[in-house]
Amino acid sequence: MTYYTHSEAETEALAQRLAPYLDPGTVIAFDGDLGAGKTAFTRGLARGLGITERVTSPTYTIVNEYDGRIPLFHFDMYRLTSSEDLFDIGWEDYLERGGILAVEWSERVADALEDPLRVSIRRTEEENGRRITIEGGKRFADLSL
Repeated sequence: MTYYTHSEAETEALAQRLAPYLDPGTVIAFDGDLGAGKTAFTRGLARGLGITERVTSPTYTIVNEYDGRIPLFHFDMYRLTSSEDLFDIGWEDYLERGGILAVEWSERVADALEDPLRVSIRRTEEENGRRITIEGGKRFADLSL
């Protein structure tokens, strides 16, 4: 499904509406340029999972953890060079913990992500406009947010 948002707040609201449909262990693979809205989308997911603490980009920490109805693990794979680096950050442990794994710069480790929910965020010509495409699995094929 493709959605259009016209502000950061609308991007967050879209993600908040998606959150109740996510199961523990869901991997969300983000695709989008720097500043496209991946962290804004993750903030909305967090709100939808009942997380009240401030959500920030994990650029320098690689992963930020948040406790909510379902834990949220927010990854930034920009500094990783390959999917083999996932073992060094404890990826398998995060998978076993039963949270939502939101992965920015997922293309760097794409070969290691099994059946992720893909969220592509692109700027549109409209100021603050975004085209957000959500794909993955039959469960989300007809999802109308």
